[in-house]
Amino acid sequence: MDIQTLNKSIREKSLKKLENKTAQELSASWSGEDLLYSGKGNAIFIILPTPGCAHALSKSGGCTMCSYIADSPLEAVSSHELVSLFKNNLNKFDIKPKTVAKIFVSGSFLNEDEIPKDARDEILNLLNKEENVEEVVVESRPEYVTEGTVRACCSLIPDKIFEVSMGLESSSDYIKEYRINKGFTNQDFQRAVDLVKDLKTDFKVTSKAYLFIKPILTSEKNAIEDAVASARYAEKVGVDRISFCPATIHKGTLMEVLWRRGSYQPPWIWSVLEIIRRVRSSVKIPVIMDTAGFGTRRGPYNCKKCNKKLKHMIIQSNLDQSIPEEFDCECKVNWEADVEYSDLTRSNVNLTDRI
Repeated sequence: MDIQTLNKSIREKSLKKLENKTAQELSASWSGEDLLYSGKGNAIFIILPTPGCAHALSKSGGCTMCSYIADSPLEAVSSHELVSLFKNNLNKFDIKPKTVAKIFVSGSFLNEDEIPKDARDEILNLLNKEENVEEVVVESRPEYVTEGTVRACCSLIPDKIFEVSMGLESSSDYIKEYRINKGFTNQDFQRAVDLVKDLKTDFKVTSKAYLFIKPILTSEKNAIEDAVASARYAEKVGVDRISFCPATIHKGTLMEVLWRRGSYQPPWIWSVLEIIRRVRSSVKIPVIMDTAGFGTRRGPYNCKKCNKKLKHMIIQSNLDQSIPEEFDCECKVNWEADVEYSDLTRSNVNLTDRI
């Protein structure tokens, strides 16, 4: 059975088990400290319910590690309701100077089948009126990054940075096709980045690459090497920022099936630190490391003694773009053994139990 057939089968079974929720129930928002292009500032995160990621709903079944489609109603949401939900979420916050607004739709903000153009335009018009919002960040697959669409979005917020974030995940086309089922190649990604670069003469537009740490069927050592190589590739192609996403186990995914069968384990936090140190030593653009799921059963994990300390260290390093200081814990020798020997044993899980 090929990966797409298997992935689609798992996805369909998972979607059948989903509890029906209204658009109102699926919408969410929160805020926190973040790093803007202008330095430390504030971020507002808003999730809008849409019909779901087109790639996940396609015959391919979407990406092997992603279940964000579970946060979608799987049916059309009217433009009026989308705008109303956005307004309600935005109004929850006292927007301070130096704020970035990040809009998540569990798919592609630039796909008009997911976010209708009139809703997209009204959302950007609302943000344009917020003088303390410096940046607007959206996510999209590269096929929806067209000159007409990006130009139209930038025209509505001419004095703000408009960042298009794309899930490159890995610079290896082999990994994207056979381990992630991404559905596009480096060539597709580079075309989208080049388009953004061409529009910089007219607008404050930037691009960001999401990079995934440790896809399925990947050893600890190879996960580190691929992440570092992918960051260097992303910078070379011309993205303006990089955001790493260490694996966490999402429900209803091929990754979860392998994890439950003992054939996959998320990366060590030690591996995450190694990636940060190597990438920030060689890449000149801002690099952010997501810490969602750290220290949990389904996320990156070292041991109970150091999980929390290292998570806070990484969060601080995101804000000042520093290289985390050296840190020791008795579990580190187990990580070192995994990195040294996992390729010899062709193992995708830890060779030693985590403490």
